[in-house]
Amino acid sequence: MTSAMTDMLPRSALPALTALLLAPATLGIFPAEARRDQDAAYQAARAGAIRPLPDILARVNPRMDGADFLGSELDPDSRIYRLKYLRGSAVMWVDVDARTGMVLGRSGR
Repeated sequence: MTSAMTDMLPRSALPALTALLLAPATLGIFPAEARRDQDAAYQAARAGAIRPLPDILARVNPRMDGADFLGSELDPDSRIYRLKYLRGSAVMWVDVDARTGMVLGRSGR
């Protein structure tokens, strides 16, 4: 950011703007990488190698006692979805076999 740009912003906005710009790197998610993961999951589901994510969620969400679904990652090599949920302030991860929809493990509260 140039000096002229920072002079136009209130000082209180700078930390929020910096956090927003760095969020993808902090989370380890870059747009191109996230897009590749989504494309791989789509192609695998289309080919019948894994179940589509909505099918997986329809199976797992009712067992999460009202926890909010935050997102998912698919490991294309192991074909395991890692689902992330939030209940109150507790974060939970659920590993699911993407081929069968079977829950493999759960961590967090």
